[in-house]
Amino acid sequence: MSNLINLISVWALPAILLIVLTVGIFKKVPIYEEFTEGAKDGFKIAIKIIPYLVAIIVGIAMLRASGAIEMCSNLMSGVLTRFNVPADTLPLMIVRSLSGSAALGVFSDIANNLGPDSFATKLAAVMVGSSETTFYVLAVYFGAVGIKKLRYAVLVGVLADIIGIISAVWVANLMFA
Repeated sequence: MSNLINLISVWALPAILLIVLTVGIFKKVPIYEEFTEGAKDGFKIAIKIIPYLVAIIVGIAMLRASGAIEMCSNLMSGVLTRFNVPADTLPLMIVRSLSGSAALGVFSDIANNLGPDSFATKLAAVMVGSSETTFYVLAVYFGAVGIKKLRYAVLVGVLADIIGIISAVWVANLMFA
């Protein structure tokens, strides 16, 4: 079984590329021209979303520099302990919805400080894999297409993040505690 999974992982991307090129040739699509047109559109979108990215990065830096994340972590440590959640993972819970790179930075700090085999590191790893960078996604994708009304998307995204964190705590306690 392991050999089959390794074989699939090695050949999946080349197979997809070959299939796309073959279908493009079969349907007489000008493949190179379509590719360059898509690249131009991608570049235009990248330029369009830069202000949203800068806003997210500045907001995260302000939260970290102000000590708000650490203060929240200290306030919530009693409740977290009751549910077997190390207080070291609270900054990750807060930052994960904002930025993937900030979440990976927090995760790296947890892993470096507590070691790779600690429960907090394992819980943090499950959290990173079970939640999304909601505000980053909303800023980038909604900003790219010009959507201004984010109310319901924010509500559903934050709710999904909360469910992901609760699920991560439950699974980590089930598997590692």
